[in-house]
Amino acid sequence: MRHRNGNKKLGLPTDQRMALIRNGAKSLLEHRQIKMTATRAKEVSRYVEKIITKAKGNDVHARREVFKLLQDKKIVDIVFKDIIDLYKERTSGYTRVVKYGIRRGDAASISVLELV
Repeated sequence: MRHRNGNKKLGLPTDQRMALIRNGAKSLLEHRQIKMTATRAKEVSRYVEKIITKAKGNDVHARREVFKLLQDKKIVDIVFKDIIDLYKERTSGYTRVVKYGIRRGDAASISVLELV
């Protein structure tokens, strides 16, 4: 059963939440490491795991599915040329969330999200 398996709302409307997750995923795939709050990092991690798993198909359909999730041709090319080569033998666990510290202004927990 899939009861209570939804996503975190992050205090945002759906369109803003999806934009935040998509932009976080683009930044992670481009820079390999980003800092953000712990809850946001976990949600972006879930999204990136799905992207990399779909990209491992490495055909036209997989490329279109990844483009549908990222909406950026440059990042899609990075995924298919660089990133899927790193994870050929790995079935999951492509990202790592490491606690970094506390943000000074509002005491939010900051984490580092990185590709393994």
